[in-house]
Amino acid sequence: MTDRPESPSAREVLWRFGPMVYAPTVLFAIGEGAVLPLIPILAGNLGADVALSALVASMLVVGQLIGNLPAGWAVARVGERITMIGAGTLALVVALSAALLPSLPVFAAAVFLIGFCAAAFGLARHSFMTTRVPVMFRARALSLLGGTFRLGMFAGPFIAAALIGLFGDERATIWFFAVCLVALIVLVTFGPDPEKQFAAERPERSHESEDSGEPVTGSIPVAGRVGVFRTMWLHRRVLSRVGLAAACLSAVRSARQVVLPLWGVSIGLDAQTIALVVGVSGALDFALFYASGQVMDRFGRLWAALPAMVLMGSGFLALSITHDGSSAEMWFALFAAVLGVGNGLSSGILLTIGADLAPKDDPAPFLGSWRTLTDAGGATTPLIVTGITAISSLSFAAGAVGIIGLLGAVAFVRWLPRFVPHVRD
Repeated sequence: MTDRPESPSAREVLWRFGPMVYAPTVLFAIGEGAVLPLIPILAGNLGADVALSALVASMLVVGQLIGNLPAGWAVARVGERITMIGAGTLALVVALSAALLPSLPVFAAAVFLIGFCAAAFGLARHSFMTTRVPVMFRARALSLLGGTFRLGMFAGPFIAAALIGLFGDERATIWFFAVCLVALIVLVTFGPDPEKQFAAERPERSHESEDSGEPVTGSIPVAGRVGVFRTMWLHRRVLSRVGLAAACLSAVRSARQVVLPLWGVSIGLDAQTIALVVGVSGALDFALFYASGQVMDRFGRLWAALPAMVLMGSGFLALSITHDGSSAEMWFALFAAVLGVGNGLSSGILLTIGADLAPKDDPAPFLGSWRTLTDAGGATTPLIVTGITAISSLSFAAGAVGIIGLLGAVAFVRWLPRFVPHVRD
């Protein structure tokens, strides 16, 4: 990828094929977003207590972590389209199983496999855009990709609340997810392939090393072939610094998805109210996703990373002392909004910093290591929340997440300017 000569045409082609680049992840995210805030409630309806409900909810990010390398292997060998069709089909079967076979083990397995399938969508789009988008508007393009997931977190809970009000059954959200998956499979199967069409727009680059013009199926999958842990060792200096800060950000993000629904359950709110509060938080999150890319491209990555980490870390710490107060419901709504703003400011940060740090001549192994590390942060924290909740309380768990967020903010201040100096457009 070159930064300047191809920038105008790359921008035009990206926007021209934008619907097919972004639409599949929008469909998946909206369906997932309708189910996600109700996972603890659905688990509770099947007999799980608060700690076990947290464990079931954490299966989503665990599945995504474990699915990263298999999904990358599939993208590398059969291409983005086939991988996404396969992942969508598997997710559809899993969703139908969860709806038709209401038992806690089946539901927990379904949540795990949905996370596994989500890895395929994330890997396919990240690898495509990392190798195609010029650095001068990289953050905006990747923030837009992050915004597709935020759209799901914004619209999904409101759809969930409407479905519960209409049908009186939380499982209606699972059926809605299945409908979104059917639409996704049809779109990817019969719609134009953006990889091939993007390549066709730039045939003159077909023999150059930086961009061959062939469908790029991924930077990330190569890491699985050369050994992701070997790559981590080779790049241990930057991964042990910026990578750990990014893992803290991923940890706080995933904890937000688990803690907010559990907090609503623990203070006695009903499913519809929890879905609405989480939906408002998602609306604030979604409203800021493109602003995050603008800030990163114009002022530098730190100007988005630091406010996001400080807001989310402080929000969790403040939330942790409100559980038993007389206005617990009001504080829950307030700090859910604060966490939504913080998360919105972080849209696209992990994707962008990973692309910035990746070697230009061979970004694949590094990006594989980067995603594995950041996803490990996201997968570990819900388990920490589960453990602390089981031995102490949900309030202590929220406080621990807040500390992780503030430590991540310090790490970003220390290391991000050194390893990712700002390049002005």
